[in-house]
Amino acid sequence: MEKKYINPDTLMTPRGFTQVVTIAGASKLVFISGQVAVDKEGKLVGPGDLKAQIRQAASNLKAALTAAGATAADIVKTNTYIVNYKQADYSAMREARAELFPEGEPPASTMVGVTSLAVDGLMVEMEAIAAVK
Repeated sequence: MEKKYINPDTLMTPRGFTQVVTIAGASKLVFISGQVAVDKEGKLVGPGDLKAQIRQAASNLKAALTAAGATAADIVKTNTYIVNYKQADYSAMREARAELFPEGEPPASTMVGVTSLAVDGLMVEMEAIAAVK
C-alpha cells in the first residue's frame, strides 16, 4: 500500500494537516465513528473543558484504531466537530493533533463548528478514516 501526501503549490501550505492524501493498493480501510469525551463507562470527561474533551476524544480514537489493528500513523482523513467553535479554540485542537500525530505526515483534515452534538455537555467529536497494510 502506498500513501502519498500532497500539498500542491497551487494551494495554501497547511500547518497540521495535508491538503490531499491518496492511497494505492490499500488492503484494509478502517472507518472510525465519531469519538467524544466519554470514558469506558459512558461518563462525560472534562465538562466545560474543551482541551480535556479533545484529549479524551483523541484517546478514544486511538483505542478504536488499536482495536482495528491500526495506529494514528494509519489515519488518512479526520473530521472534527466543535460546539460553538471560536478561532481561539483552534490552538487547543492544534495541541491535541500534535499529540495524536507527533511525527510523519498529518492526514487530510476538516474542522467544523456546530451548534450541538448528540448529548448535552459534549464539546467535540472526532472521526477518522485509516488505511492499513
